[in-house]
Amino acid sequence: MPSKTLRILGTRGVPAAHGGFETFAEYLSTYLARRGWRVIVYCQEDGEGVTFEDIWEGVERVRIPISSSGPKGTVLFDWKSVVHASRFDDLCLTLGYNTAIFGALLKLRGVRNVINMDGIEWRRQKWGSVAKIWFWANDWAGCWLGDHLVADNPGIRDHLATRVNVRKITTIPYGADRLENLSDAPVAALGLESGRYWTVIARAEPENSILEIVSAFSRKSRGVKLAILGRYEPDRNVYHRAVQAAASDEVVFLGAIYDSQIVKALRFHAAGYLHGHQVGGTNPSLVEAMGAGNAIIAHGNKFNRWVVGSSALFFMNEHECAAALDHLLNDEPAIAALKMNVIERYEEALTWDSVLGEYEQLLLNWIR
Repeated sequence: MPSKTLRILGTRGVPAAHGGFETFAEYLSTYLARRGWRVIVYCQEDGEGVTFEDIWEGVERVRIPISSSGPKGTVLFDWKSVVHASRFDDLCLTLGYNTAIFGALLKLRGVRNVINMDGIEWRRQKWGSVAKIWFWANDWAGCWLGDHLVADNPGIRDHLATRVNVRKITTIPYGADRLENLSDAPVAALGLESGRYWTVIARAEPENSILEIVSAFSRKSRGVKLAILGRYEPDRNVYHRAVQAAASDEVVFLGAIYDSQIVKALRFHAAGYLHGHQVGGTNPSLVEAMGAGNAIIAHGNKFNRWVVGSSALFFMNEHECAAALDHLLNDEPAIAALKMNVIERYEEALTWDSVLGEYEQLLLNWIR
């Protein structure tokens, strides 16, 4: 039996099918399993039934059926995961703090718990007042109850340091694959031409600057397309309707695409990527664009500026976004220079080998 054991909580489970944390859990769990760790990942199953266990890619899975959907189901799953994990004297890694208050049970039973504190969820515009209070309270709870905290960005570290001693925090960013030599068939099937489009891959929410980006791009003919991934429901959502109303005929809404191979092909064959996220730390979508070697125009907040360093152009509003597009879109040498710089920055700090190695070293410090 391996002496190094880790239980991963806080995600929907592995293999990844839902988002950045699930992707990270998949990469970390398989990485550690290959290096002799016993890794247990808690996985949420839809429907009713009893908890069962199996093994996937050398990783043990505790699969917990949950009949409730949405946030209620997520909270119930997190609680059942913590109750199960609290029965063992194994190191836990909790990804996200949205139900960090449940960590009180781990603390009570002496179970060590390292928490990745994610972004500053309670600042997101999409949440109502009750949800914001819940996330704010759990932000504090995670700081108090976690034995150690991981920040994925120095901006998040600085936020956490207002609440706990900075020695309790380790900064480790998110990682991404380096994309090379991918077929353009998935791109052509979507009506796009390799190197003749830019992408936006983000949830359609105001804090992701989608309206500013689309409005800036649509001010005049660009000679390239803007391909937008994400679910849009203009009949039900005023913001979605405004984004689509602002779009020129060079803006293409591709809908939500969950096939990772198609998304990777779209990234790899894009000329560049527009990143409007205003809240959070190291955003997976931005790192993945860097791994694809995209030229990048990003919202100029401190989180994004740290991730890309000097390898991007920045904007703070629609006017500045339009100016960046005017400057860059028809300047092939400038695009090529940005692509070269972004790969250098990616190779410097954002490869999976680098990120996962840093996590293993941190976790080894907390093995009993």
